[in-house]
Amino acid sequence: MCDGLMTMDVMLCTASIFNLCAISVDRFIAVSVPLNYNRKHVDHRQLVLLSATWLLALAVASPVIFGINNVPDRDPSACKLEDNNYVVYSSVCSFFIPCPIMVLLYFGVFRGLKRWEETRKVKLRSSIEAFIERDLAQSRLDDTDDDMQQEIPYPRQYRENSVPTVTFSHQLHGKKRAKINKRERKAMRVLPVVVGCFLFCWTPFFVVHTTRALCLTCHIPPGLMSTVTWLGYVNSALNPIIYTIFNTEFKKFFKKFFRASC
Repeated sequence: MCDGLMTMDVMLCTASIFNLCAISVDRFIAVSVPLNYNRKHVDHRQLVLLSATWLLALAVASPVIFGINNVPDRDPSACKLEDNNYVVYSSVCSFFIPCPIMVLLYFGVFRGLKRWEETRKVKLRSSIEAFIERDLAQSRLDDTDDDMQQEIPYPRQYRENSVPTVTFSHQLHGKKRAKINKRERKAMRVLPVVVGCFLFCWTPFFVVHTTRALCLTCHIPPGLMSTVTWLGYVNSALNPIIYTIFNTEFKKFFKKFFRASC
């Protein structure tokens, strides 16, 4: 019973952390290739990320259920991870590897957003200049047409017909990209808060547990162990609240959910 509980505890906590790492990967892809991200293989990519998250979490937690917790002189009254080597292994796999990856991806996301904004401003400036040049050219063409109409009068039906306006496909493409940019910028506002809460909640937990496993002579009060453990659990409860506050789509979903429940 205890080993099953410890397996679920390690797996669910690891999956929670890996999900945050997967979100960082997803956001990094969204910034690197925004058009392909929104139009091609989105469902497939999300399925791969979610599957990998849970499979890796299960791989990290599985040694407990297979008996690694059965050490000599085990205290039957205490339900905890007994093997210190496994505590270090699970801490490295669950936190000390994903955490730097998440921070690096987060840094890459904001560098990409900065380049994105600079490119957008350059394109906007070029579009304005092109529009002004086209407007001036159209004005000169209208002046030329007026001069020609004075010299060579057109039949009435040709004068009354309006000239059709040509719409270019790149204008539609630009509108789609602008919409993608706006949506991604909104999504990026959530990421710093999520990562900040993640580091605040989980860093004490893994530092204390790893210290206890590596330093056998160090005395760590049970109250401190309990506090950092529950602080890590709180992170999983904070994530839905953070997304609800900062993300309009989550707000709409929860409003509909509570209205349906009431």
